[in-house]
Amino acid sequence: MPETVAVLGASPNPDRYSNKAIRLLREHGHTVLPVNPAQTEIEGLAVVPSVDKLPRDIDTVTVYVSPRHSGGLLPGLIALHPKRVIFNPGAESAELIKGLRAADIQVEEACTLVLLRTRQF
Repeated sequence: MPETVAVLGASPNPDRYSNKAIRLLREHGHTVLPVNPAQTEIEGLAVVPSVDKLPRDIDTVTVYVSPRHSGGLLPGLIALHPKRVIFNPGAESAELIKGLRAADIQVEEACTLVLLRTRQF
């Protein structure tokens, strides 16, 4: 079933995993909202500048932001209350994971690309 997916740390560089995820999510029929304060458009999609500017009907947030840059994301993610948050390799943050679980938000530590390619998304 298609979902609305926010990609935190979306990149316009086609070699970056976040960009590959945007393209693969779209190929699988999902609605994708790239999130990056430094961009306005990625892969023809309008970019949302921050988590607090996302609509409130997000199914999944997939995180490509390193832990050293994701410290301030917890309040926005809790307010957004997505069904789940996926931490891609290198984006895992013990602080965010603990806070999201305490807010009863499902957390996965997995690769979005692998989940999509193996039909586990």
